[in-house]
Amino acid sequence: MVARKEYPEQKDVAQEAPRIGVFVCRCGSNIGGVLDVPGLKEYAGSLGNVVYTDENLYTCSQDTQERIKKAIDEQGLNRVVVASCSPRTHEPLFQETIREAGLNPYLFEMANIRDQCSWVHMNEKDHATVKARDLIRMAIANAQL
Repeated sequence: MVARKEYPEQKDVAQEAPRIGVFVCRCGSNIGGVLDVPGLKEYAGSLGNVVYTDENLYTCSQDTQERIKKAIDEQGLNRVVVASCSPRTHEPLFQETIREAGLNPYLFEMANIRDQCSWVHMNEKDHATVKARDLIRMAIANAQL
């Protein structure tokens, strides 16, 4: 009585230049109450091979998962970076999302800007945003590989 999930055939992106989409989450006030999310989105868009950026209230929501799949298709993305909360709880969700869009789930990178920036530096908003920029830049650099 177990139904097997059907996935589209994985796209072969081995010979393609990286086309990275970056999705920055507000996580309600968890991230957005401390970090400059529009500034992080703008910064991510200025980095190499990033062709699409978006900011979301909750990136883990079903609506945003559909937006990610749509962006992969419409923008020709072959790498995805999500800057949000812990990969311990959310990385499998995002890997599944890009797999449903035809990408290998290991073409996904995550920057944990909630736990490592907004929570631990909530009284140092500027410092927290600078650190988040660093984490996003590192995730993008890793995605390029």
